[in-house]
Amino acid sequence: MANRTVRPTLTDVAARAGVSKSLVSLVMRGEQGVSPATRQRVREAADALGYQPDSRARLLRSGRSRLLGVVFGIEHAFHVDLVTALYTAARDSGYELALSAVTPERDETEATASLLQDRCEALIMLGPRTPAPALARLATRLPVVVLARDVRGADVIRTADADGLRQAVDHLAGLGHRRIAHIDGGRAPGAADRRRGYREAMHAHGLGRHVHIIAGGLTEDEGATAARTLLHQSRPPTAITVFNDRCATGVLDVLVRAGTRVPEQVSVVGFDDSHLARLAHISLTTIAQDVPTMTRLAVARAIERIDGLAVAHRASVVTPHLVIRSTTGPVAD
Repeated sequence: MANRTVRPTLTDVAARAGVSKSLVSLVMRGEQGVSPATRQRVREAADALGYQPDSRARLLRSGRSRLLGVVFGIEHAFHVDLVTALYTAARDSGYELALSAVTPERDETEATASLLQDRCEALIMLGPRTPAPALARLATRLPVVVLARDVRGADVIRTADADGLRQAVDHLAGLGHRRIAHIDGGRAPGAADRRRGYREAMHAHGLGRHVHIIAGGLTEDEGATAARTLLHQSRPPTAITVFNDRCATGVLDVLVRAGTRVPEQVSVVGFDDSHLARLAHISLTTIAQDVPTMTRLAVARAIERIDGLAVAHRASVVTPHLVIRSTTGPVAD
């Protein structure tokens, strides 16, 4: 049987440094009352043994975990960007994250339950599908902040989704496009507002008769299916707005394979400005959600709830902006 590495303890450090365990504890907590020479000897002993203080255990003994649980969807490329920024926002506030993923084999209820067992002080849920009444019940157990979905009666940080699609249509109409289609996100969080923004912008530009919404989804495959449908129409669109960047990459793949030049023949606009959109070989024009602002607000709201400072549930709506890259251009003559 292989030998297991035993983690060094305070007792081991004390024995090596020739001091008491309580004195080692004082040094590790950074307390006063220890001479510089003794403090250095204890630190050297700890370094030699590879001792690391178990801050999590100390917090739990104090009744605090300083953990923020995050429920995210593995199928959402944008959630990766949100989680990355949440780590920064949490660290800057003196908190850590515990992650729990929603996968095709693991639903949101299971992902949430695992975080409740980790003694998280609050939950930040990214675009949850859980019904609003269930979220309200969950919020009676611990603070819950919903990120990237509009939910009544909950603490919400979200993007102005309708405004984002208006910016996309404004950009395309300014390039001379008239037949602008929208590939939909179905019942995904934000999809209804993006549909509304698309319709309103098309009518504002006098293009109401060209409104064309086609079923899409969250993934590359769903984008590819929608793109094939559009290409087989008698008068395919000259521009396409897409629910998210991941779906848009599926659209681009079908267009390239069909020999349709982007953007010379068809312009494409995604939504999120995820890491996929920024890849050099994709270079997708997209609507960027303000990830740093959204995540800072989410962490701050969670901590307000933990500290008992937030009273009424409220929503913070963050304005997105257009990022122009290589997939949009003037309409062909």
